Amino acid sequence: MQTQATTASPYYLGIHSLADLATRGDRVCVLNILGGESRQVTPTSHAFSGGNVVFGTSPGRSGQSLKTPVGNIPVFNNVREGLDAGHSFNTGVVYLPPSGVRDGVAELIRVNPDLKKVVIITEKISVHDAREIRAMAQQRGVDIIGGNCLGVADSWSRTRIGGALGGDHPDEALVQGTVAIFSNSGGFTSTIAQYLSTEGWGTTTLVSSGKDVYIHYAARDFAHAFRNDGRSRAAVLYAEPGGYYEHDIDFGKPVVACVVGRWKSKLTRAVGHAGAMAGSGDRAEDKERWFMDAFGVDGLYTPENPIVSRKGAVVSNIAHIPVALTAVMKLNGAKPDFAPRGSLALKPWMANDQGITLPDALALKPVTAPAPYAEQIADIGAQVGAVIARQNMKDRSGASVMDSKTQVTSVHGRSVLELALEPLQANFSLPLVHEVAGPNERALLDIAVAAEVNLVGDPILVAADAARDGGNSPNTVMAAAVAIVGPRRVQRTLACSRALIELFAGSGLKDGNDEGFDFSQLKVDAAVRELFMAGPEEADDPRPEAMLQAVQQRGAKSVFLRFVQSLGGRPSRDALLAAIATTIAWGPLVRKRISRLTAETLPWYLRLYGVMVGASIPGEQHQAGSLCGISREERFGKWTMADLCFLAITGKKPTEDESRPLQMLIGLLVSNGPGSISAQGAKGAVAADGPQTPGRVQINKAMAGFLTHTGYSHGGNGFEGMAFLLKQFKDSGLTDPTDASHGIDLKAMAAAFAKSYKTDKRAAKELGTETPALPGVHHPVFKGKPVNHDPRERFIASYMAKRGDYNIFHAYYLELVQALHATGATPYVFCVNVDAVIAALLLALLWKDYKAGALTERDLEAAAFTVFLYGRMIGAAAEIDDHLNRGRNMDTRTPEASCSFVM
Repeated sequence: MQTQATTASPYYLGIHSLADLATRGDRVCVLNILGGESRQVTPTSHAFSGGNVVFGTSPGRSGQSLKTPVGNIPVFNNVREGLDAGHSFNTGVVYLPPSGVRDGVAELIRVNPDLKKVVIITEKISVHDAREIRAMAQQRGVDIIGGNCLGVADSWSRTRIGGALGGDHPDEALVQGTVAIFSNSGGFTSTIAQYLSTEGWGTTTLVSSGKDVYIHYAARDFAHAFRNDGRSRAAVLYAEPGGYYEHDIDFGKPVVACVVGRWKSKLTRAVGHAGAMAGSGDRAEDKERWFMDAFGVDGLYTPENPIVSRKGAVVSNIAHIPVALTAVMKLNGAKPDFAPRGSLALKPWMANDQGITLPDALALKPVTAPAPYAEQIADIGAQVGAVIARQNMKDRSGASVMDSKTQVTSVHGRSVLELALEPLQANFSLPLVHEVAGPNERALLDIAVAAEVNLVGDPILVAADAARDGGNSPNTVMAAAVAIVGPRRVQRTLACSRALIELFAGSGLKDGNDEGFDFSQLKVDAAVRELFMAGPEEADDPRPEAMLQAVQQRGAKSVFLRFVQSLGGRPSRDALLAAIATTIAWGPLVRKRISRLTAETLPWYLRLYGVMVGASIPGEQHQAGSLCGISREERFGKWTMADLCFLAITGKKPTEDESRPLQMLIGLLVSNGPGSISAQGAKGAVAADGPQTPGRVQINKAMAGFLTHTGYSHGGNGFEGMAFLLKQFKDSGLTDPTDASHGIDLKAMAAAFAKSYKTDKRAAKELGTETPALPGVHHPVFKGKPVNHDPRERFIASYMAKRGDYNIFHAYYLELVQALHATGATPYVFCVNVDAVIAALLLALLWKDYKAGALTERDLEAAAFTVFLYGRMIGAAAEIDDHLNRGRNMDTRTPEASCSFVM
């Protein structure tokens, strides 16, 4: 047994001075040198320290080596092999898994009599193993540092042993000075060193003690070596709750102690570092008091309340360490080691306020970053739009998400309940600009879509009518139409969109509505000008003039429309569509809310919106200059998206009272998240084309993918609720579903059905058959309470109540669920789900036309399906654009291992 190196300690302590902790003379052996963490860290440590690692071990990899900037490090199966090969070392570094640390340290001690120090990087070593490691080390006279640490470093000798103190560039963080650092946190060890330089303080030795339950080289051991180190004039200690390592210590020199973790005393289990769990008398508050007593101060140091003594100061914010140290050392007559380097004031290299007006204290101006970052930031600043990383997008989405508790889906952060209250144009723009469009953008969107709805003389209408005549469902009719709106049909408008973005990219334009913006400096060559002008084949197309007239009539503003008009000549409809789309997209684009790809493809989506709505209208209603008898001028200059959608469903313009429920219906139907069948159809089509080469992705085909993935079950089943209500109100004499004074006894009506349903249910049970489910009643998530509610239905009901709106069909559903429970047909009061609200709202819209004979039940079914499609085309656009920006080729495939064959 070796003799004790110092009489100041009741146990063996070989490190007499901090100057001995990490020296250029130390030779190092690294256990598990080829492990993931060591591969990243050891080469930097080895190079910084002048090549101090002599070899490493990795069982089964003998003969391999670890490449470093200053030469390769040989690897052996075990420590004995390395020693037998002629290598010698005095320090071991352990990167082994927790279960292997004890045996690894035992091997180091057993086979190497020259071993003096072991640095354990591994965290979460069991207390049992830590005690055995301690016993073995004490018996053989070996100092242990760690575990769960980032090693030790010395700024004077330019040495780093184990871990990543100083990061990837230790020469920048480890600046020679007179301050020693001892820290429970490895990351903060480096951070504190960097912070100290802002007050002109450099470092001597840095010790990352770790914070497992068992700390081998603790604060008392550090204090002993600190007192004996002539280089170190002061020290900084960073301490966390847990343990009594810092209690009653005489450091002998000035110290600034930073104690963190007051919040941890409120926890019942450990978080972060394993040992940082509040115990009895070792909370953060307790440790603060230990240091205050040691330093003779009566409070925490803050810049506003600088409490210090010659012995030291206590802080709870690492940002206060440098100034606290300067204050302490001033009382000791000592000055910093060098001139301050930088400051801890926030110095943003980039700023993006997203268009929000911030108070001066928050509106920080960017500073020029040091090389080479300034050049890289300049390149990023020149980019237009967001840059989005690609990833596997199977069953994932960056556009939509469903809350599993509420069953409410959000699209770009806006719930469908919120969207149900927004104007319809705002919903149609949200998927593509990630923001709710303002009045100006909504007006422009109305014009753009209106210009695409009338399909007279277009092969699209021929295809749609042929599909309709074939007896196809509404989604199939739409799919036939969008199939024709391929890349060549939008080639010119997309080229115009790209040209506009390219021209204005570096112009400083922030708002596409800024008609006062001076674009006279933009250089437009003959080819670009020709791109925007209408050709001879468009001479008979009246839409460009009608679109510009509508913009003026609505008072809409667009710098891009003004620019196109300034070129002279007659602009094409493609150019105007691109100018409108760029106006809508420009704000989100420069704020980097959307990508350039999204902005450039926006005209394609707008054209598809118009085509899909137009394809819903039978061909005979499309006439030159009019649609369903509505003139072009009226539609372009006054109509909204809600008006157009209502026209497609009913053949007439809605009143304000009719427009609002339609808006709510479509908003509620926008999305059910990326897991819905319709969303998967859209995403799969993008994945099949290959989003990694986005120019090849056919957006119209992706929209067709959504359409072909809807059907009578997913999409058309909205009619089931209406069919149920039609049956219940068949002989009721109802004339106006929105009149609360209807005179119908809903309670009696519901009770009668509930009794009949209970009888049918009992009979079905006796026969071993199933009773058909009631549409709009019950939900698998919202159940089990005495009275159950679907929060989506409650949201809409609350909104209607505040407005004083009434819907008899919704009121009937509320009576029905009560009656079903009262008669014993259901075990509790089932919820009225959101499908019932949709059926009630839609049937109320169409009731008068149905009762007048203008609509048949077949028409009602088609209307229910079409409304669903209008909502989901918005959600599909969001998924298509998201997958186009984020996805990888064919990433929606299911792996073969997850597929099965069914006999």
